[in-house]
Amino acid sequence: MAGFLFFLFFIKQCDMRVLVAICFFFFQISFARQNIVSAQDKDTLAGEYGRLITPGNLKKQLYTLASSEMEGRETATPGQEKAAAYIASQFAQMGLAPGANGKWLQHYPLYSDSLLHASITVNQQSYKWGRDFWVDIRAGKNQQLTANSVVYVSDGTEMDYLDQEVKGKVVMMKEASLRNREGSDLNSRITFAAARGASALLIISPQASRYSSLGEAKLRTSGIYQKNASSKELNIYYITPTIAIQILQLGKKDNLSDQKQAKEVTIPIHLTFEKRTTELHPSNVLGLLEGTDKKDEYVFVTAHYDHLGKNGRTIYFGADDDASGTSAVIEIAAAFAQAKKEGKGPRRSIVFMTVSGEEKGLLGSSYYTSNPIYPLSQTVTDLNIDMIGRIDPAHEKDSNYVYIIGDNRLSSELRTINEAANNEYTHLQLDYKYNDPEDPEAFYYRSDHYMFAQHGIPIIFYFNGTHADYHQPSDTPDKINYQLLSRRAQLVFYTAWKIANRDERLAVDGM
Repeated sequence: MAGFLFFLFFIKQCDMRVLVAICFFFFQISFARQNIVSAQDKDTLAGEYGRLITPGNLKKQLYTLASSEMEGRETATPGQEKAAAYIASQFAQMGLAPGANGKWLQHYPLYSDSLLHASITVNQQSYKWGRDFWVDIRAGKNQQLTANSVVYVSDGTEMDYLDQEVKGKVVMMKEASLRNREGSDLNSRITFAAARGASALLIISPQASRYSSLGEAKLRTSGIYQKNASSKELNIYYITPTIAIQILQLGKKDNLSDQKQAKEVTIPIHLTFEKRTTELHPSNVLGLLEGTDKKDEYVFVTAHYDHLGKNGRTIYFGADDDASGTSAVIEIAAAFAQAKKEGKGPRRSIVFMTVSGEEKGLLGSSYYTSNPIYPLSQTVTDLNIDMIGRIDPAHEKDSNYVYIIGDNRLSSELRTINEAANNEYTHLQLDYKYNDPEDPEAFYYRSDHYMFAQHGIPIIFYFNGTHADYHQPSDTPDKINYQLLSRRAQLVFYTAWKIANRDERLAVDGM
């Protein structure tokens, strides 16, 4: 009672402003203590949510993605579209937001060419596509060309054009050139012919007929590609020496390799190349888990969901490559989504992105980083998962491992965080063999994280190495080690958790 009376007396005597300041001071201390406890709790809670990534859940996802119904998930096929729809449904079911400007899918344009007709006729002698000559379908442009002469420029170096006018004319040169001559590489000689205004280029190649072994279907289609990815300024016809001998009007005793003098040969020639181009619209799948106080910074967790598709009736299932990584992304997303539902969501936003086009040359991730939905300047890291369900020959006796690639190339902090997550939770052997810049396999450049790295964004590539079933129909779900897949996926989760919840953004201070 005496203490209470003293407190009333103190209130009467104190300036009200002083009292307010004292109350505010104690409120700040209390709030700071709550924050400290909250941060500690979050780090402890990581284990609770990481354990939601189970072998059973991963197995369910992987068997669906690598099923016959998905038809090998080749980019720009119905199988790939089915896989995209399935992944989007999983993201929606767990409560993620559509991550592509209010949609689940980020479509991007690709192209495929089909040959309609191609022919070469020299002095009324017709030659057959695939047997006598060949044109790169994706690089070739539709052309109907008739000429009365061909300009032969031997090796096709600048010296060979000194006395020849080739603008608007058909030019012919050898594929192989003397390596000690300036500008002797083939690309520079092709570029030089285009710069001089040639209307078409015939390249004498002893290998021109080898393409007939590919079969009619492969010979007449280009596969898919990005627009103008490999287009040339003029059509290039790779011809057999037989055609060249007729054009040069050589006798039986003449040797083609002895023809070193550039000259224009009068002879009628007709070239035809016609193709049909189809535009395709494959997609990346994006799910967003919005953060709290640092929601304008983004942590990416990625994998590619495409594979090689079918060859006739044979399906390339791609269980390890990369249904394993895609399954991991889905289950990591589910664990984070559950944490958010229970009020323990991450401070930074997390984008879960599965891309297509990886097997065609990192096309989906390349499109995303060229057309980002979230600012690259606000993208903190990309944790990329590509093949984490198997054991490579080097680890058959000690399978508790995962290859870590690229973790220290752009940030001095990323390795420390990943190793701390591993030491605390998963206890895997982190193998840095393929992180060596001199390693001949060059895996650092061979998966989707590299598109982020090119923009200075720190990355980690999680990988189990290759094996006998790599890119074979035998890469099937029954061969996956689901316990090991679970631990590897958990490592990615714990690393993402730490990055998403730390106070400071990752330093970007690497090479």
